Amino acid sequence: MKILVVTEQRQGKWNNTSFETLVAAQQIASATSGTVSAAVIGKGVAGLAEEIAGKNVAEVLLVEHELLENYTPDGYCVALKQVIDTAKPDLVLFPHTYQVRDFAPKLAASLGKGMVGDCIGFRHEGGKLVFVRQMFQGKTVADVTFTGAAPWFASFQSGAFRADLLAAHGSGKAPVNAVGAELKPDQIRTKPLELFKEAKSSVDLTQAPLIVAIGRGIKAPENIAQAEALAKAMGAEIAASRPICDEGWLPMERQIGSSGQTVAPKLYMALGISGAIQHVVGMKGARTIVAINKDQNAPIFEIADYGVVGDIFEVMPALTEELQKAKG
Repeated sequence: MKILVVTEQRQGKWNNTSFETLVAAQQIASATSGTVSAAVIGKGVAGLAEEIAGKNVAEVLLVEHELLENYTPDGYCVALKQVIDTAKPDLVLFPHTYQVRDFAPKLAASLGKGMVGDCIGFRHEGGKLVFVRQMFQGKTVADVTFTGAAPWFASFQSGAFRADLLAAHGSGKAPVNAVGAELKPDQIRTKPLELFKEAKSSVDLTQAPLIVAIGRGIKAPENIAQAEALAKAMGAEIAASRPICDEGWLPMERQIGSSGQTVAPKLYMALGISGAIQHVVGMKGARTIVAINKDQNAPIFEIADYGVVGDIFEVMPALTEELQKAKG
């Protein structure tokens, strides 16, 4: 199976979900005895292509054009359609980002294909790839397979795969091959304006390496300060399960779960979180999960790497004090 990963960058900076999607591609290639190629699209992105060439891929396709400097759905679709016609992949993978949601369905439709979006995993069984995606806000999942001829299109949710598992190239670097894209100004029907910027107060938890998350066990909003002190001592971001944000104790941008953000940090510390499936689907991709809960039967312990059965109001200040001591 030939797999093509369409990576995402903006103004010369990676969207880290691209690396997670490359991990998914490597795992699919291992299961299907396939190969992985990566496409880097934009203008002046040769350096980014060289970076990807250091990963375990067969080749990197460098797609550059003046009209690709700024993202437009028309420009990306016209260019990537030519890439797909040339590379002839069996499977095209994307990170499930806002940008991909904008252009990938259009790209698939232009080739007469469907697309399976927002997948959280896959299986290879009976000679077929089975993609797994959530339904009804994470309450259940569905298995989806492609019945038509290749190429097939799919995107993977942020946090579904761990970027730290991305394998490096075995013998240095993969070749970087430039792909000439024919693109004319009249093919682009939209005019890019200033990039949307989040409010200064907002936070992108998907990029946080360390997260301290609180649940119902925090009991009252005045107790959140203890969790924030622990997060500060760790150099972590503070987050929460849905009930905390629904109460307005923390802003909605701090919510983790099926109706919030999906994260995959190096360390996820769950304080007083029971572990409902709606929350777990948003953080199960963390490299290390530490759960602290006084209920020894809390479901969160089923996925935790380390579990402490205890009172968070005893553990939080003790941890904070020890961390502050360690910092001198």
